[in-house]
Amino acid sequence: MFFEAIAIAIEAILSNKLRSFMTVLGNIVAVTSIIVVVALIQGMDETVKDAIVTRAGADSFIIDRVGLVTDPEEDEKLRRTNPFITLDDARAVERFSPYVEAVMAQAQRRGEVSYKDKSLESVMVQGVTEDYTWFTTFDAERGRLITPSEIARNRPVALIGWGTADRLFGDANPLEKSVKIVGVHFRVVGVSEKKGSFLGRSQDEFAVIPHGAYLKLFGSRQSLALMVRPIDPSVIDKAMDDAVVALRTERKLKPREKNNFGLFTSETLLGIWNRATNGIFAVLIGVVALSLVVGGIVIMNIMLMVVIERTREIGLRKALGARRRDILWQVLTESVTLSTAGGIVGIVLGYAGARIIAALTPLPAAVEPWSVGLGVVITAVVGLFFGLYPAMRAASLDPIEALHKE
Repeated sequence: MFFEAIAIAIEAILSNKLRSFMTVLGNIVAVTSIIVVVALIQGMDETVKDAIVTRAGADSFIIDRVGLVTDPEEDEKLRRTNPFITLDDARAVERFSPYVEAVMAQAQRRGEVSYKDKSLESVMVQGVTEDYTWFTTFDAERGRLITPSEIARNRPVALIGWGTADRLFGDANPLEKSVKIVGVHFRVVGVSEKKGSFLGRSQDEFAVIPHGAYLKLFGSRQSLALMVRPIDPSVIDKAMDDAVVALRTERKLKPREKNNFGLFTSETLLGIWNRATNGIFAVLIGVVALSLVVGGIVIMNIMLMVVIERTREIGLRKALGARRRDILWQVLTESVTLSTAGGIVGIVLGYAGARIIAALTPLPAAVEPWSVGLGVVITAVVGLFFGLYPAMRAASLDPIEALHKE
């Protein structure tokens, strides 16, 4: 009986193709939007989270001049008033806390990197201190990392990103070659593994050099950022508390004075990102829900018209013994089938749309199986809800009056 009702519903849909298409157009648009929106948000989520963990580290925290401030005016004010983070601050944190295993200071600025006749105008040049080898954000796929002794002696050596090596050397081996960083020769000792791009910007065009060599290139009038690694991830909160005490002591801050520095972890960044995407997701889903309601109202109106058109048929079925629930079931099945068919078309278009956007723009997309299931379920529920009133109208028809209906 179930499959028979579906067969009747499909036959009715195919007999009025244009009307059926226009009926479910709202559902098609809504489900397409759901698939595309979810795919883009999920793709962005994966990309941003990978970038945050890669940059900030999953088992460390960062100390910088300002911290995470979302208000531009407050950020500008803190940059005017907060002093630079210095190597003295790094030493203070390392000395004070028994929970801290390593403290790396780093500074970065964009500059020109060249090899022979090839030149890259805006490569991120990072100056790091000896403890940088403790942090998983740095790696060498080819060659090796810069050694702590080379950093201590300010040797002119560099670890370059995969993109920098590819654009400067192509298929040639970059190891032990001499590149110019802001006009100064550095020997390449390693190449980092490929990290890919983020929103169209490459994460592989950089050069890591000893901090002392960096200061000779760019000067010392620049705040540092400190990456702090605790002895164990479980004591990261204690290490952060100790870092606050150490810096306040080093900077001679009074008890009532606010911190003139910032601390944050990758979890803090992820929390901000999640709050932002949740708000965007809620707004977009609200718009999609409105489209579904409009589509559902259209389905209800069309189904009411169908009931009027098939009044004699319904009267004949009831005269031949069809019960109220049989008529109710038939009309509901047709409504749900019609709505779900629109949902399936929307899923196909949404999947194709997400792939096209990912291919033609820097925006990543990841189609999740649960979003496909959600599209089918939502359209089935819309068909059931908005088809209920027409089905009840059809089931309540008097068979004698229905048979006399012209």
